[in-house]
Parts: sequence; C-alpha cells; structure tokens
Amino acid sequence: MSDMTARFSTGMDMVALGERIRLERLRRKLSLEMLAARAGVSRSMLSDVERGEKVPSVLVLDWIATGLGTSIARLLGEERSSSVIVLRREEQDVVVDPAGWERRILSPVLPGVEFEFMRTTINPGVDAGVFSSHGPGSLEWTAVERGTLRLTINGTPYTLHAGDSIYYDGDCWHGFANQSDEPCVYYLAMNVKGQPAMTRQHHQTIKEAGHA
Repeated sequence: MSDMTARFSTGMDMVALGERIRLERLRRKLSLEMLAARAGVSRSMLSDVERGEKVPSVLVLDWIATGLGTSIARLLGEERSSSVIVLRREEQDVVVDPAGWERRILSPVLPGVEFEFMRTTINPGVDAGVFSSHGPGSLEWTAVERGTLRLTINGTPYTLHAGDSIYYDGDCWHGFANQSDEPCVYYLAMNVKGQPAMTRQHHQTIKEAGHA
C-alpha cells in the first residue's frame, strides 16, 4: 500500500473510488474479510480504502479489482451500452503510479463484460510489481510496441522486445519490469473470468519470492 497519490484522469477522488469498490463488493455479496483475503490485503487497509482515507497504489488497486473478479477499468469508469463506442484520447482513463509507470485504459466498460485493453508505459529501470492471479479461464495477451519488457509468469522470466507478443493463461502471477535504459511501451488485453481463491499468506509468499 502506498500513501503516495495515484492520479486518475477522470478526476475521481478517493471517496468516490472507495464507494465504487464498496458497492462492487456488496454486489458480489462479499464481506470486508472475504475481499481482503481474495485481494491479499489486510481488512483494515481495505476498510480505509473504501472510506477514502487511504490512497492505493495502482498495483494495490489492481489486487483489489482482481479480488472482485473485475478490472481497474470497471472501478474507474462508467458502463456504456452502445453498439459503437469511440473513446477519444482525452476521454481515456489514465492512472499514473509514483513508481514510474502509466496505465492508459483503451477499452470501455460494457455491461456483463470483464475485459480490459490497456497501453502501459514503464520508465527505465522501473519494476511495476507482481500482479495477482485472475480466475481460472482468464486470458491475457501482451505486445511490446517500444523498448524491452521483462515479463515474469509464475517465476519464469520472458524477455520481450519491440514487435514481440505473448499469450498466457490469466490465472498466474505475473510481473512487469523494464530493466533497460529506455522507456518500454506495451499493450495488454485481459479477459477476466471467475474469481481467484487467494489468501493473504499465498499473496505474501509469492511477493517475497518475486523480490528475493
């Protein structure tokens, strides 16, 4: 958890974000304890986030979204139901993490669909962290536009250069880092299904292993 403020392009404040998380939790009939276990965070931390008293880093926000079986896009954006949706650049949700990376959401939030298409920029020498395993049946695709990406899947590293792409099952632990001296830009498409049966202990174990 980071007390450094992540910036949301929509102007959504932390109270509004916390309320959105709370409503999504209640809609799924999850208690604070249940979601905290799924997200791998403490109950008190999650409670503070829901009340708008704590600012989650982008990574922690992603853990919470994964615990809900959804994406950051749904926590930040409103559902749209038109058959054709154009998102102009200025309309796209952008989250900037103080660690040195940016996540731009390119896909609209659709009713009943848990899908996110994003463009991420990671500055030189930055490790964006380890992202949680999604539910069984989840799918992810990544393609590098510029620079070099080090993608680690369940402890196995893959080095991807500009023009390279990779597919992997989404029910895995995956980390993104840029160990080069130039910015890395990549696209990621994520189709989320189900909900992961995570515990804080499992989460902490994989995090420690990833930083050993």
